[in-house]
Amino acid sequence: MDKLLDVVMNPPLDNWKDANREAFDQLFGSSGGRYPKRAKDEVILRAPKGNIPFSAYIAPSNPSSGPYGGMSFVIFPPDEEEAGSCLVSFVVGTQGLSPDENILSRPGHARKVQAITKWLNEDSRENSIVAWSKHDPVRIERAIPDTIQREFNRFYNSFDKYNRVIYGMFDPKGNREITEECLKAFLDLYMQERGFEPLSGSQDESEKIRNEWMGRLFPVVKDKNVVQLLQEQRFVILQGPPGTGKTRMAEKLLDEEYNNNGFSIQFHPNTTYESFIGGLSPETVESELGFQFKPKEGALLRAIHQARENSNQPFLLHIDEVNRADLARVLGEAIYLFETKPERPRTLELQYDFPELNGREITIPENLQVLGTMNTADESIASLDVAIRRRFSFVDIWPSMSVVEEKGSERMIEAFRELLDIFIEYAPENNLNLLPGHSYFLEDNSEKALRELRVRVKPLLEDYLQQGFVSGFEEPVRAYLQWIEGLQGTSE
Repeated sequence: MDKLLDVVMNPPLDNWKDANREAFDQLFGSSGGRYPKRAKDEVILRAPKGNIPFSAYIAPSNPSSGPYGGMSFVIFPPDEEEAGSCLVSFVVGTQGLSPDENILSRPGHARKVQAITKWLNEDSRENSIVAWSKHDPVRIERAIPDTIQREFNRFYNSFDKYNRVIYGMFDPKGNREITEECLKAFLDLYMQERGFEPLSGSQDESEKIRNEWMGRLFPVVKDKNVVQLLQEQRFVILQGPPGTGKTRMAEKLLDEEYNNNGFSIQFHPNTTYESFIGGLSPETVESELGFQFKPKEGALLRAIHQARENSNQPFLLHIDEVNRADLARVLGEAIYLFETKPERPRTLELQYDFPELNGREITIPENLQVLGTMNTADESIASLDVAIRRRFSFVDIWPSMSVVEEKGSERMIEAFRELLDIFIEYAPENNLNLLPGHSYFLEDNSEKALRELRVRVKPLLEDYLQQGFVSGFEEPVRAYLQWIEGLQGTSE
C-alpha cells in the first residue's frame, strides 16, 4: 500500500493516471499485495485527470468511461490553488446505486463507515474534525452540510460536483500514520463488501484495525465514567438492550463507589406517586375505625431524608426498570426538583407535613444522586417524555464482545459473534437495541452453553419474531435459530 499512500500524501498530478495505476496494481497478489490476485478481476480503476481529477475503484460491470454507478472508493486531490494531501472517500456513482444497491442499502454498510470516521476523528487528536460520514448513503439528494464543507474547504471544487454522492471522507491534514490506517480501514471494508478478505499476511493487522473502529459501534462504558457523570449531572439513566449488565453496574456502584450509602428500588406498572414521593397511608390506632391516615414518605422522600443525615458524602438512589412506570405521573410536580444545575436551590411544597422532613417543603440535597436503569428492547413499557429526558443524562450500555471473549466458552463466543454480525448488518437503527446482551453468552462450559442458547437465547429471538420486532431482517434471524438447533453437544 506504500504507492497508494504516496499518491494520497503527495498527489502526482503530472503523472496522475500512471501513478494511480501502479498504486492499484500493488494492492493485489501475494508478492507484497494486501488482497488476493483474483480480487483484481472484481474491481476496476478510473483515474481521469480532467477538470476535477479523481481516482476511483469501482465495480467492473460499469462502462469503461463516462458516469458510473454503485459503491466506490475514491481519492480527490485538493483544488489547484491548494496544496497538500488528497481526500479519501466513499462515493455513490453519479449513475445511482446499481450494481451495489444491496450493499449501499444495508444498514450495516452505513453503520461501519460511520464507525470508521468516528474512530479517525478520535484517533487524530486534531482540534477540528478530519472525517465525516452521511447517515444514509442512499440519500443522494442530500448534500454534504455546509458546515462540513467549510471544514474540508481544500476540496471545494470536488464538493461542488460530487457533494451529494460522497458519503464518507477523510482529510489526512499531513498525518501520514493516520492516513495509512484510514486507507487500510476504507479499502478493507470496500473489499470485504465485495467478498474478499485481506491475504493471510495482512489479516492480523486488518483484524486489529477492524476491532479499533468496531469499538465505536458499541463503546464500552466504565464504572468511573458513570460515577463522574453522576457527580457532574446528578441525574443519570443507563439504557440498553437486555443482558448488558445495567442493573449489575448500578448495584456495583452503590456497593463499591458509594459504600452502600443509598438504596435500590424497582419501578413497575403499579408504582404510584404515593409510593415514590409520599402520601397518606393507613395506620393502626385504638379507635372505633381501628386505623387512621397519616402522611408516609415514599422512596424519594426517604432518600432525601437519609441524604440530609449523611450530607458529607454522596448518596445514591438507584431506580431499576425506571421506564416500567408512568414516570410523569409518579413524579408529579416533583419533576420541578430534578434540575441538574439550577440558578438557585429548588424547593417544592407538598400537600402534607411529613414528620421525617419536619414540614412540607422539600429540596433535593446536593449530595443526592439518582441513577436509573432501563431496558430499551421492551417496547411494551412506557417511553420517557421530553420533559423527563431533559432532566436526565442518558448513557448507552451496549453488549460487549470483549466480556464474552473473557468469560464465555468457544461456542458462546462463536454464537455471540454470529448474532452480533446479523444485527450490525441488518438491523435498522431503532431495532439495534434488541441485540441480546453479553450476559446471555457467558457460560464457559460447552454443554451448558448449548442449553443456554436453546432455553434463553432461542426463546428470546422467537419472541422477537412473533412480536414483529425484527420484521426487517427476520430471515437472517431464522437462519441463526436453525444454526442453534443444528449444534451438537458431546453427549448427543
